Amino acid sequence: MISYNLDPGKKVYFLSDFHLGAPNKASSLIREKRVVAFLKEARKDAAHIFIVGDIFDFWFEYKQVVPKGYTRLLGQLADMSDEGITIHLFTGNHDMWMKGYFEAEFDAQVFYDPQEFQFNGKKFFIAHGDGLGPGDHRYKFLKAVFRNKISQKLFGILAPNFGISLANFFSRKSRESTGNSDAIFLGEDKEWLIIFSKDTLQKTYYDYFIYGHRHLPMDLALGGNSRYINLGDWINYFSYAEFDGNDVALKYYP
Repeated sequence: MISYNLDPGKKVYFLSDFHLGAPNKASSLIREKRVVAFLKEARKDAAHIFIVGDIFDFWFEYKQVVPKGYTRLLGQLADMSDEGITIHLFTGNHDMWMKGYFEAEFDAQVFYDPQEFQFNGKKFFIAHGDGLGPGDHRYKFLKAVFRNKISQKLFGILAPNFGISLANFFSRKSRESTGNSDAIFLGEDKEWLIIFSKDTLQKTYYDYFIYGHRHLPMDLALGGNSRYINLGDWINYFSYAEFDGNDVALKYYP
């Protein structure tokens, strides 16, 4: 478990699911500018920034090439890191192929799996959320394939123009097949991440379970003062969570 104590007046911010690049450059740029505006405000009192996956709608780092664009966001994160703010990035199901670029450029901590943190004595379980809980066996199989080093090497053989265009095409198709299902709360007995959190609580206590992926902002009591928080997204909700040293609040950027 990674443990920190916050200085008085300092905060931890959590946000996820920007899906930059989708559905087109123009709308992605508007969204990126809004994220950057939020981060500029957060710089005033942030000690840590957590971006919990799916920053990009697709990301693949070739050995000498990274996707074009996103300079406003990347520059903002670099400035925050230079000021001493710790940047924590989680890979999501759309941008799992990170290979050292973010660590090298702005000293980010990049996580590929769920992680445990402790802030001021409060225990946090943090994950993007894809592939956790029961069900969704087809995706779990695909995730294992995508994270396989051989699969990544084979994709890396493709010319960047072709490979990135192909990946963006399938990412678009995936969103179309999902439709508006992310906007519907299924109930605690059917939400996979809630089920997973409750099962985890039977073994280990956490004050907060914080996830992305689901795209629906949620703050639910799990029992025993433990809470499940889904960060929503920056496509429809512009939602984030804030830990002030004592408690976590789910908020919305105006």
